[in-house]
Amino acid sequence: MSKTMKKGAMLAALVMSIGLAGCATTDGLADRVSALESAVSAAQSAANAAASAASDASSAAQGAQNTANQAMQAASGAQACCDANGERISRMFEKASSK
Repeated sequence: MSKTMKKGAMLAALVMSIGLAGCATTDGLADRVSALESAVSAAQSAANAAASAASDASSAAQGAQNTANQAMQAASGAQACCDANGERISRMFEKASSK
């Protein structure tokens, strides 16, 4: 083989090895990107699930607050009735003792 052909063959081998090394690096990066995409997708799914759970908890808390407000209104009404009954009983005793 001539000297020029040997140099050409060596150059071709060098270019191919650099190209293959680049492919290996690219494949490695592609694998890393794929793994990161999977991790991001899983994180997004977890965030969506957490947001849904928070929304459900907020709805439940609002329902509990509404129930507590209704109970407070009922208790206030019962207290007003009790106070009115106490006043009537007091007036009855005063009326009975004045006779």
